Amino acid sequence: MAPSPKNSVRELAVRDSEGKTILLPLDRDRITLGRSSTCELCYPDDSGLSRQHMAFLRAAGGWQVQDLGSKNGTLLNGQRLESPTPFHPGDRVSAGHLTIEFADVAHVPETVVFVPNEESFSNTATTVVANLEGVLGPKASEFNQTAVMQGTPQMRALIRAGRELSEHRPLNELFEVIMDLSVEAVTAGRGVLMTLEGNELKVRSARGEGFKISRTVRDRVLNNKESLLVRDAQLDQSLKGQMSIVESKVRSMLAVPLQTNDKVIGLIYVDSPNLIREFTREDLNLLTVMANVAAIRIEHVRLNEVEEAERAMAKEMQQAALIQNNLLPSKAPAIPGMDIAGKTTACRTVGGDYYDFLPFPDGRVGLLVGDVAGKGMPASLLMSSLQARVHVLFEDGDDLAQKITRLNRSTCQNCPDNRFITFFMTVADPTTGDLVYTNAGHNPPLLIRASGGFEALAAGGLFLGCLAKAVYEDAHAKLEPGDVLVLFSDGVTEASNPRDEEFGEARLVELVASLRQKTAGEIVNAIDSAVTSFAEGAPATDDITVVVVRRL
Repeated sequence: MAPSPKNSVRELAVRDSEGKTILLPLDRDRITLGRSSTCELCYPDDSGLSRQHMAFLRAAGGWQVQDLGSKNGTLLNGQRLESPTPFHPGDRVSAGHLTIEFADVAHVPETVVFVPNEESFSNTATTVVANLEGVLGPKASEFNQTAVMQGTPQMRALIRAGRELSEHRPLNELFEVIMDLSVEAVTAGRGVLMTLEGNELKVRSARGEGFKISRTVRDRVLNNKESLLVRDAQLDQSLKGQMSIVESKVRSMLAVPLQTNDKVIGLIYVDSPNLIREFTREDLNLLTVMANVAAIRIEHVRLNEVEEAERAMAKEMQQAALIQNNLLPSKAPAIPGMDIAGKTTACRTVGGDYYDFLPFPDGRVGLLVGDVAGKGMPASLLMSSLQARVHVLFEDGDDLAQKITRLNRSTCQNCPDNRFITFFMTVADPTTGDLVYTNAGHNPPLLIRASGGFEALAAGGLFLGCLAKAVYEDAHAKLEPGDVLVLFSDGVTEASNPRDEEFGEARLVELVASLRQKTAGEIVNAIDSAVTSFAEGAPATDDITVVVVRRL
């Protein structure tokens, strides 16, 4: 039979920094995205997003994308949005740590289709209902009471199932074995095994194809934990008129839950399209018990695989954290006339924040901080790559903007589409206090004046890894005696308490101003403690990095 035409629907495919993708149909006039819970696409942990970051708007039979005055901006096919712009299939939007594509998604026919019926299995002579408690409980059927003594085929099937399922097998192979045992035990023409993944059934193994299963059958098995036997669908008044039954030529069918104690993790369905043999109550009881044994084995293997993967991952993450820690400065350099300190705290085992000190031969010192989009291992790997390129490029403190322009080009060649890096670097002259700096989309460092007030160092250009042709510029400032310069990641100012209040830049300025007479190390530790105290026990959602420079 020729395949049916594919239908397509327009959707947004949203991929986050961990590579996970969700699909959202374009079925409304306006879809907003940001950190706020009022947005249809809400990503509260994405520090690169503003609370109301951007929106997709239906306009003139098509769609537009609009930046809502976000802090870090929105890119459409690599170009920064300045006004509402048409959004077409195939276009790509970058916002924060997210990549959003406009796609026409084709729906392909599946192995199993659940068809809507309202049948009630009217003919009790052809339809039998059972459950695990009834089969194994104190009121078990005659099948259970005599099987061991008589050595029936059902008992032999159970013994074989126990032997096969006791062997150590990976999960995918286990599904195949269970399917073979189920079909052979009741001499079925075909069958399918499905497990619940979230709220959806996923086909794990099938013998045959084109299954059309009544939703009523599915729901009774999953929700009521019932095993169902239909001896002959053509004789059941509520089933014989169903097109799914007629088209599949189904005569006799069995459906049983994959049940572990009180939990149902899926179902096994078998049928005989050409009535190879009529299923019996003994077949129903047998398959019910086998499904229970199989479900317990599936859960056991799943648990073992999860535990093994977690142990391996924990070991790898500990090793990665040790390697990453060794890439960061073990201590600040001793620079005459300056007091310098730095610290980073990852919200996970490894992080994507980076800071460094680069003493140059002429006595100047480079101070830098970076923040890779995302968290965990992917961000850590990009951070390590950034650190290596920085150490190759910055052999001296001259031509800062040109070097960062080159750094951006090399980052674009190696950075995935859904990642970017914010970066700030300044070259300080300890003799004069002169600062030459370039800010590549990073949180502007704060220059706290001894005379009062502060200055934000924001000039530079776009964040790294987004646009290869981006050009950066130098800017200048001066660190006077008694002034304090604070470089930080957004994990400091955007740290939130349980009331969804942010630590904020103003609180940071006030804190540092009150600590100007303390050492750089004491200021760093005080900022870290203040952010932790402000969060009131709420877990950190981003890495926290602070670098402090005092001119003595």
